[in-house]
Amino acid sequence: MNAALRDALTPFRHPCGGLKVRVNGEACVLRCSGALWVPAHRTLIASDLHLEKGSAFAVRGQMLPPYDSPATLAKLEAEIEALDPAAVVLLGDSFHDAKAVDRLATDDLARLTRLAAGRDWIWLEGNHDLVALAGALDALPGRVVTTMPLGALTLIHEPQPGEATGEVAGHLHPAARVAAYGRGVRRPCFVTDGRRLIMPAFGAFTGGLDVRDAAVAGLFGSAPMIAALGRDKVHAFSWDALR
Repeated sequence: MNAALRDALTPFRHPCGGLKVRVNGEACVLRCSGALWVPAHRTLIASDLHLEKGSAFAVRGQMLPPYDSPATLAKLEAEIEALDPAAVVLLGDSFHDAKAVDRLATDDLARLTRLAAGRDWIWLEGNHDLVALAGALDALPGRVVTTMPLGALTLIHEPQPGEATGEVAGHLHPAARVAAYGRGVRRPCFVTDGRRLIMPAFGAFTGGLDVRDAAVAGLFGSAPMIAALGRDKVHAFSWDALR
């Protein structure tokens, strides 16, 4: 990481193995799961769960193991148990398609309801789940919003053009190829320049878009920090370290 970026972000290792940075002045913890923790507001944020993606492929005849929703919800449950957030914000594309809520197993829906109990549970609308959320308000816990302010941050699913200072967005599923253990490793990642933050996808069956793609790189006026998800740590890399 270059010195100017280090001065702007002042990342340091959090006890959970994540990295603590400031986005538009707001302290944020980039967690190993790919979730974001905003401690001043006791808010946990996860983006792009894409629940029921496996069953969506099965409907089209492409058979995938039907375990993505339970695996994703188990990971989310572990984050909630670790942090006991006052609020959970799911940053859009929580469901893979318009009929995903209908395909969700009864046990998975019950788990969602249990996780939401006693806290503010917020679904942000995404391009994949706009119809699903609109048609399932009675079945799902919590409330649905389009965007949401959180202190110095603005939570939104799809990143907006321009500087968008304070924006926290998902949608793009950023991934980076970096050198590790003598070889190139491709990992989901956070991307931030200290002004805005793009989150990795949280879902078990989600792919990734290379951070060097113009859709990601074009959001930043200067080279951002890449925070790649490791097994038990989040690793900070400079743009120059990408392979």
